Amino acid sequence: MALEGGEYECHSCGRAYRAALVRVPRAWGEDGESMVEAAFLELPYPEAGVVDEDTLTEQTLALACSLPERPLIVGGCCCAHVGAVEALATRVGRLGIVWLDAHGDLNTPETSPSGNLWGMPLRMLIDSGTVAAEDIALVGARSLDPPEEAFIAESGLRFGEEGIVEALEGVDAVYVAFDCDVLEPDCGVSMFMPEPGGMTPEAAEAVLAGVARRKPVAGLGFSGLAADPQNVLALMPFCAAVGL
Repeated sequence: MALEGGEYECHSCGRAYRAALVRVPRAWGEDGESMVEAAFLELPYPEAGVVDEDTLTEQTLALACSLPERPLIVGGCCCAHVGAVEALATRVGRLGIVWLDAHGDLNTPETSPSGNLWGMPLRMLIDSGTVAAEDIALVGARSLDPPEEAFIAESGLRFGEEGIVEALEGVDAVYVAFDCDVLEPDCGVSMFMPEPGGMTPEAAEAVLAGVARRKPVAGLGFSGLAADPQNVLALMPFCAAVGL
């Protein structure tokens, strides 16, 4: 139940929380079943809904239409962020994004080696004009396709932790997209597509806390998880770091 001041009350325990949980149990690519299951991890937040549409377009629209004031999104794949960002971009004067991910998610259907839509959502948001490339910081990416590297060089998108300050300089609020493969494998978070050379959880917490100090966090989304119950406790410090 929504309360005044953007808080939400849990129907079960009566406690108030600073965000409401939206589950998006879809993965728009091959063999993403474990990510779908991970969308149902028992995170201790009041639930605002489940978005489980038959197409990505329908998912995006349903998510945008039903998004709570301050959402905590749990995917599925990174396409779960698209509808959330589209809705939030209509609520603030200028929305920025901090996109933490081992991968770029900047391919198009023409450039993607795999054809998996989960490798395209950040590019979708840029190409649609929802968020300007210069208002986005891609952090932790270390497995990029050559077309993604070319796009980063040409588009004005900010790259790395050092790009966060510039990306957020003129925005009114920020959405944080957290694909858990941004972290180092075997760090206590089970992820769908681990990549060596990632951040420690402590380093990721520090980045998130720094983002929250700079701008209001309009929403946070987790994606790329495996359906492992240990992830519940492992994700809580990241929520706390942005004030959720």
